[in-house]
Amino acid sequence: MPDEIDATRRDWIKGAGALLAAAPFAGIVPARAQPAGFGPLKRVEAGDLSVAFVEAGPRDGKPVLLLHGWPYDIHSYAEVAPILAASGYRVLIPFLRGYGETRFRSETTPRNGQQAALAADALAFLDALGIERALVAGYDWGARTACILAALSPERCKGLVSVSGYLIGSREANATPLPPKAELQWWYQFYFATERGREGYARYTRDFARLIWELASPRWRFDDATFARSAKAFENPDHVAVSIHNYRWRLGLAEGEARFDATERKLATFPTIAVPTITLEGDANGAPHPEPSAYARKFTGPYAHRTLTGGIGHNLPQEAPQAFAQAVVDVDAV
Repeated sequence: MPDEIDATRRDWIKGAGALLAAAPFAGIVPARAQPAGFGPLKRVEAGDLSVAFVEAGPRDGKPVLLLHGWPYDIHSYAEVAPILAASGYRVLIPFLRGYGETRFRSETTPRNGQQAALAADALAFLDALGIERALVAGYDWGARTACILAALSPERCKGLVSVSGYLIGSREANATPLPPKAELQWWYQFYFATERGREGYARYTRDFARLIWELASPRWRFDDATFARSAKAFENPDHVAVSIHNYRWRLGLAEGEARFDATERKLATFPTIAVPTITLEGDANGAPHPEPSAYARKFTGPYAHRTLTGGIGHNLPQEAPQAFAQAVVDVDAV
């Protein structure tokens, strides 16, 4: 596994990096090559949601909150979870709003996909389980949520692992046009801005998701069974509404909820993150993502970046579970 990690990393500040550099990839238990899947789903009432989640590892272990992205699901962590559980962590993996068996508790709650709403969900989930502080890790939507927790609620976040780095955004920043090649990568965002796009995603959800998987991870050779296992999560009755709102909100084409306005104002300042952090990137990520040099200064605490080689794409925890799990262990060691 060390061969998967690029040797170029930013020096750790405050002396904490030496600890990680001294013993990388030590003490981790290998995952099974073909995981049988998770145990029975659990459920907890948390804020706006009745959250379905899986749990692995000892109940008295250090909590690790793993957050999935779009259009994926909890099975992105099917191999990460047993590695961390075997190392003594209490692993918690919730279905996000609009995925799997997670449901809104009220029919009147807006099917809101804005970043502050998902962050509120994550905090409510930790509160419902009585967890004061956890390691938080994610990719895609999950990485954005994890970054928000680390930035605005550092007392709840012992450490952060974020794929593609600092992903906090703002509608004001999104109003600035990008160069044409960058805009092209966001083709689906513009599609979703139309009613044709909303109807198309509702009608062809599985086909759409599979196309995103293929484009975002062009060298990941997942099989039909792997995709079908995750695709069940898109049958959630609110999946389309939450997904469409997320991308329309980003472009200023849909309003958020007033109760999140104060949070969004804070996020629009692009707050720095001081908790211990490791950012990860795959060398074959086909999804839009910033260069590591563009966000390194946003992390003001102990920090390192790792680029995984060998054709690793956007769904990094599922494509490189050993390296992702090791990053969690290493950031916890700071």
